[in-house]
Amino acid sequence: MRTTYVPAFLVLLLAGLGTGVGGALLFAPNTAPYDGSRDFVLPEDATLEQAIDTLQTEHVLVSPATFRFVGRMTGWGAQLKAGHYDVEGARSNYHLLDMLRRGLQTPIRVTIPPGSRSSHIAHAVARRLKLDSAAAHAALRDTALARELGTAPGRLFGYMLPETYEFYWQTPARTVVRRIKESFDRYYAQHLKAGADSLGFTKQEVVTLASIVEWEAIHDAEKPTIAGVYVNRLREGWHLQADPTIQYVLLQTEGERTGRVLYRDLEIDHPYNTYKNSGLPPGPITNPSPTSLRAAVAPGQHEYFYFAADGSGGHTFSRTLREHNRAAEEYHRMLDKRRK
Repeated sequence: MRTTYVPAFLVLLLAGLGTGVGGALLFAPNTAPYDGSRDFVLPEDATLEQAIDTLQTEHVLVSPATFRFVGRMTGWGAQLKAGHYDVEGARSNYHLLDMLRRGLQTPIRVTIPPGSRSSHIAHAVARRLKLDSAAAHAALRDTALARELGTAPGRLFGYMLPETYEFYWQTPARTVVRRIKESFDRYYAQHLKAGADSLGFTKQEVVTLASIVEWEAIHDAEKPTIAGVYVNRLREGWHLQADPTIQYVLLQTEGERTGRVLYRDLEIDHPYNTYKNSGLPPGPITNPSPTSLRAAVAPGQHEYFYFAADGSGGHTFSRTLREHNRAAEEYHRMLDKRRK
C-alpha cells in the first residue's frame, strides 16, 4: 500500500485549518478529468502565478485559488523548478506542488530520423528539447567533441543512430550528441563489429557505405543487394560511382539536394565525388538506419555490378554493362510513356 509522507509543518497546517478543510486543500484531487496524460513546460524562474497560468492554459487545474493558497502557505510556490512535466490521473495540490518544487520532470522523447543531414538532426533535437537550433548544429560540428568521441571532425552527424531517445528538457546539445554517439558505439559493438571485421572495414567505412545505401534504397529488402554491388566494385578497384555522393556534393556546394544527377555534375572536383575518386568517400553523407548499417556489414553475395531504377521504387540489378544499359533504356521508355 502506498503512503504519502507529510512534512511536520504540513501537520501543523492541517491542525490550524482543521483536518477536514486542510486535508481537502492539500490532498483532494485538483486536476481536471482527462483520458491520458498532459504535459507542460515550466520556464526558468517561473513564479507561482506564472505556474498557475501555465497549468490553466494546459487545462490541468480545477481550482487555481486552492493551488495558490497551498503554494503560499507551504512556501513551495517560491521553490518551483523549471522543466518538462507530465500529469496523469487525479492529482492533488500537494502532489503538483511537491512535483514542481522537487523538479520531478518527465523525460522528453526525441526521435532521430534516418537519412538526415546535420541541420535536420539539429532541428529535431532543438525542437523537442527547446534548445537553440544553432547550438545543436554547432555540437554536431564540434571538432573537440568529435575527437573526444573517436570520430573525425565534421562527421558526427553520420553516427546519430536513428532511434527514439529520452532526455530531460533543455539537456545541453553536447550531452545529447554524446549520448547518441555512445548509443551508436554500443549498437556497433553488439551488431556490426564482427561483420565489419570479416570484411576488413573500419567503423567509419561501415557508416560511410551504409549512408550511401540509405540514400540509394527505398525498400529495406534491397539494401543488402545494393551494398553488395558497392562491395563488388570496391573489390575490383572500380570507382564507386554512387549517385548519392554526387547529391551530397551538390548539397554542400549549392545548398540543396537535387533529385536527378546530370552528366556535368559528375565532373565536379570534390573529395566526395565517387565518379572521380577511388574508394569510399571521406565520410558518411547521412545518418544511416540500422537496416542500412546491417546491410553494409552483411552485403549480398552475388555477381551484380550495376543497378538501375525500375520505376516502382526498386531496382533492376545487372551483371554486365550491356544488361545494365538495357535496364536503363527500359526505365527511360517507361518514363516517356508516363509523360505522354
